Amino acid sequence: MQSDDLLVRYSSIVTNAEMYPERKIDATKEHQLNGNSFEQILQSKIGQQSGLVFSKHAESRMSQRDIKLSTEDIKKLTDAVSKAGQKGIRNTLVLMDQTAFVINVPGNTVITAINGQDLKENVFTQIDGAVII
Repeated sequence: MQSDDLLVRYSSIVTNAEMYPERKIDATKEHQLNGNSFEQILQSKIGQQSGLVFSKHAESRMSQRDIKLSTEDIKKLTDAVSKAGQKGIRNTLVLMDQTAFVINVPGNTVITAINGQDLKENVFTQIDGAVII
């Protein structure tokens, strides 16, 4: 290879690198994709693997109320939805520890989530069954 050819190739690489400067990421900010935090996306993906889907409303409420679910919690919810489905329940209230979830059983969709003080004196409507785990 001629040294002139090598110099031309090197110049084109340097020019291309200058056209696309490295982006700096502020590590102190919560990184988001389409308005969703990494944690929300991760929880959604975990739920999808189990067959359980979280509505946008449920994801929003979980984020606002700092409700975090482990893979074991997701499994418990999935099992509760399965039990509700076996009994013919269409919309169920699932009580797990100090958190309540309203879930559409045929769609395997978590509609909303409530915990802590918000549970007190709350009325749940449009459900036809409850599962306590």
